[in-house]
Amino acid sequence: MPSRIRLALIAGLLALSTQIATAETAKYISSYTWQAPSEKHGGFSGIEVSDDGQSFTIIGDKGIIVEGAFKRINGQISNVISHLVGLKNIDGNPVSKPDSDAEGLAIAPNGQIYVTFEQRHRMWRYRDSKSKAEWMPVHPKFKNFKSNDGLEALAIDRDGTLFALPEKSGTDWINIYRFKGGKWVQPFSIPRLKHFKAVGADFGPDGKFYLLERTIKSVFGFRSRIRRFVITGNRISDEEILLETESGQHDNLEGIAVWRDVAGDIRLTMIADDNFNFFQTTEFVEYRLQE
Repeated sequence: MPSRIRLALIAGLLALSTQIATAETAKYISSYTWQAPSEKHGGFSGIEVSDDGQSFTIIGDKGIIVEGAFKRINGQISNVISHLVGLKNIDGNPVSKPDSDAEGLAIAPNGQIYVTFEQRHRMWRYRDSKSKAEWMPVHPKFKNFKSNDGLEALAIDRDGTLFALPEKSGTDWINIYRFKGGKWVQPFSIPRLKHFKAVGADFGPDGKFYLLERTIKSVFGFRSRIRRFVITGNRISDEEILLETESGQHDNLEGIAVWRDVAGDIRLTMIADDNFNFFQTTEFVEYRLQE
């Protein structure tokens, strides 16, 4: 990269890092503890929610995909009805270790499902939840990811362009990879703040990019943060911090879905990964943006 371009990139990144709005406008609605008898229930890392907030799709660390519906009372989740199936590999067989660590989820307008995986870092495409996987291209840098620091967050915009973020980039910046026209590029990075790692992402009904991050720096549990950005071409801007929780306020939130409720407010629905530990909880957590 020519030095003048590198300096311009650094200057742009520094400008972004000094113009963060910290309104923290997300208001807590409710949490719902989700239990089910299956031994594969848990380890949930990615979530998509329908435009009306009534149905959802979730993926988990043991190579599963769950489709279900929320029952709501006064807008709050009161019950969950769901069906779990195993993700398939490219041969149509159930995925197994080390191929099963599904982390990021995005669903295109045509219903195609995209899933990113750690351990063996890749993205697979599915026609639907019961179809076999299809190979997708990989970026050369994916091979440099550590086993547990791969493509953790995945989001798709209105044009069908995919954006993927590794949990850890190994620097003070979080690299964002974009898949469009059959090719991966890495057009921009955002500053890493307070040791938080990227774990979930989504594009909201406002067209903005929402990033869920997580850290654990205390025996009291996890902390979560949500940042919002505007992406235009090769530029990312207008960074806002919408939420930053205290340690133990919620469990290990790893997936986020953004939608608009009947009142016209943007909802943030998140799912917690319990890591299959008895002392952790699988829970849905919801916040509202009143703007």
